[in-house]
Amino acid sequence: MSGDTNEQLLKVLRIVNEKEKINSLELSSLLNLAHNSIIGLIKSLSVRDGLIETETETQVTWELTDEGNAIVNSGSYEVQVFNYLITNNSAPLPDVMKNVPNAKIGFSKAMANGWIKIDKSNNTVSTVVDNVVDLVKADLENIKNNDFTAVSAANKIDYKKRKLIKECSITVYKVSKGSSFSLTLEKGETELTPDMISSGSWKTKTFKPYNFEALGIQTPRGHLHPLLKIRDEFRRIFLELGYTEMWTSNYIASSFWNFDALFQPQQHPARDAHDTFFLQKPKETNFIPEEICKRVATVHSKGAYGSIGYKYEWDIKEAKKNILRTHTTVNSARTLYNLCHNKEFKPIKMFSIDRVFRNETLDATHLAEFNQIEGLIADYDLSLGDLIGVINQFFNKIGFDKVKFKPAYNPYTEPSMEIFCYHNGLQKWIEVGNSGMFRPEMLLTLGLPPNVNVIAWGLSVERPAMIKYHFNNIRDLVGPKVQLSTIYDDPIAQMKSLS
Repeated sequence: MSGDTNEQLLKVLRIVNEKEKINSLELSSLLNLAHNSIIGLIKSLSVRDGLIETETETQVTWELTDEGNAIVNSGSYEVQVFNYLITNNSAPLPDVMKNVPNAKIGFSKAMANGWIKIDKSNNTVSTVVDNVVDLVKADLENIKNNDFTAVSAANKIDYKKRKLIKECSITVYKVSKGSSFSLTLEKGETELTPDMISSGSWKTKTFKPYNFEALGIQTPRGHLHPLLKIRDEFRRIFLELGYTEMWTSNYIASSFWNFDALFQPQQHPARDAHDTFFLQKPKETNFIPEEICKRVATVHSKGAYGSIGYKYEWDIKEAKKNILRTHTTVNSARTLYNLCHNKEFKPIKMFSIDRVFRNETLDATHLAEFNQIEGLIADYDLSLGDLIGVINQFFNKIGFDKVKFKPAYNPYTEPSMEIFCYHNGLQKWIEVGNSGMFRPEMLLTLGLPPNVNVIAWGLSVERPAMIKYHFNNIRDLVGPKVQLSTIYDDPIAQMKSLS
């Protein structure tokens, strides 16, 4: 530490000793140092145990704009106009406007102050008084030196309107004497040496207290990301409820399985490039089962099973386009289709948790890729009441005990419901998922027996994770802005804590 810095530290200590308690802005004014430099000196003293005590508060203060700094250097515009006229005795108004910077404002202010006058007969400007005081420059110098009390409130408002100063928030330190306050900077000794014992110098030394409760350096180890913790907790809950996990490793899907097999029309906005990522290589799939392809074409273009369909010419080329899957419901469709190949239908309860991709504009609540949780039950004669009961059971398991539903529309479910849960911490209802009963146009086309119904629901992993870890911006949870402390410090997720 340099001698100059030591001297500044000692000055701070002497002021604290005299004032008992003082803040960093006052120190900045007394020592004629920038506020940031004072903060640095205070922090240097704070690391010495018991020397000083500090507390912080946020204050609204003022700082000069570039224009304000220019006035501190060159004088106010009105004084510049006045000085020009003093130098030239008097001058035509056009000459004043041409030769004095910002003369329009300066002329107006000088006239309002009664410093100058204009002879309208010849448009000549002259002075009325012999000399003036540049109060604007003086006030701005006081603000620059953090002496805000020297400037009246009315003047501050005026300077703000003129955009010479602006409000800003700064952290101010309040400094007072500590339990071991001293006017010296002698450091406490950290160890007792043989030389100190033999010479007896230890008797006059000050020793730094030993911290016998200090922990050792934490051993480096791997940590689970918050999303993985939530995923593991959801998976455990599903398995406890008797569900089996669907195979979901195919990020790439054909438009046929992602849209057409789900009775989603080929003109649907979700199938546009603005919402879906289409592959260039391979651009199309080579295989779609012929039997189901014919049934899907029929139900879309002509209708079937009591439905009139969409009444358009279904295009196999559109169905063959490869995409990054937009939902894991594509896996539900393939799972149900494979289920139909069994000799005898057996009821199933299945779930999946995996990544999906949407061509979204990134913002605080949307990502281009995210995780989707999907659950379904296929059984004979299921009803909407069964769906509501299953959803209530699941959300009670993850800690949401207040659940309500809102009618919604999905191309492949009817009826459809959005799911809302009340979060006591946020004191409001939040949307946590979507649900519905798969349409006959989808199930019968896949080959399920006529009296088999499928209830299904889905939600994201990111939304519960944002609630649990108190994030307002999803980009703080995923990507380069993730706080490593969140990953290191948070325990394994327990969804009951959400409520």
